[in-house]
Amino acid sequence: MTQREPGPTVSVPAEMRAMRIHTLGPLDGSWLPLRAECLETPAPGPSEILIRVHACGVCHTEIDEIEGRTPPSRLPMTPGHQVVGTVVKEGTACRRQLLRQRVGVAWIHSSCGECAWCLEGRENLCPDFQACGRDAPGGYAEYMLVAEDFAHPLPDSLGDLEATPLLCAGAVGFRALTLCGLENGQSLGLTGFGASGHLVLQMARHLYPDSPVLVFARSASERDFASQLGASWTGDTRDHPPASLDAIIDTTPAWLPVLAAMEALAPGGRLVINAIRKEAGDHGVLADLDYDRHLWREKSLSTVANVTRADVSECLRLAAEIPLQTHVTPYDLGDANEALLALKRGGIRGAKVLRLV
Repeated sequence: MTQREPGPTVSVPAEMRAMRIHTLGPLDGSWLPLRAECLETPAPGPSEILIRVHACGVCHTEIDEIEGRTPPSRLPMTPGHQVVGTVVKEGTACRRQLLRQRVGVAWIHSSCGECAWCLEGRENLCPDFQACGRDAPGGYAEYMLVAEDFAHPLPDSLGDLEATPLLCAGAVGFRALTLCGLENGQSLGLTGFGASGHLVLQMARHLYPDSPVLVFARSASERDFASQLGASWTGDTRDHPPASLDAIIDTTPAWLPVLAAMEALAPGGRLVINAIRKEAGDHGVLADLDYDRHLWREKSLSTVANVTRADVSECLRLAAEIPLQTHVTPYDLGDANEALLALKRGGIRGAKVLRLV
């Protein structure tokens, strides 16, 4: 690749603030998992860009990292993978001319680009997949680095805070919806109604206008929220829907909704689990797995493994087209621990976002 002289840059301070994970353990409120630090601002390599972070979404995957279900590849680690910011420096080999543009970065931080999965466009399955905020420093900081090929220019119609959940909750929700293989008129269920669920419901109503969308959620406030966004029916996780469903997307961290969803599927129905990891606390419910009620008659189950760049780009395009309504609760960077605890406890609508500017 031809090297070029770096273009004009924006003034960048020598140091930056960050919130980092130093130790792992249960997020129960007895300790603070993130430590505020002042770090040297990183410099981009030849194909990297430096992003001034404006906002970063708070995701349940950060809880999975802290509690050890998908631990950081090294410690300390700066988490965060729903990042919106402005490109302030670019490396000498960068070619996309992203300087001063507003971009987003998702969970996929990099992949090898050469394996069979990458060549098929299924880079989320690459054995060298690197996750933003788990394998490389993420967006719980004032600045972060990423290869320019893994940054996504953002449409002007999407604000900083509103765009953050689209980069994970929205993109992985879009991938889950695609894996459902839904046809217009077929019924869709959503178990759990947080950051991803409230976006998937809107996508489904846009893409499949004749398909009823039914929502299973544990709290009355989540069910009310789903009704406001157009759900055809709402109920508790254990409730039986008025009719068996053609497809269900599970966005919860628990095992109980999986059994409930499998029982609610019609013959030939499809369950897609949209979760990086499941918590172990209620895994004993799997002892109640019954072949006749949960699996028989050609029901199928699949999982979502991360996202591809194409998923992120299509989600951003769709979000601007619909347009998607993203519901966010902002926190300051220094309050990241409080945001994580609020996410663990539930009860807040939509997504939680760290606001840095």
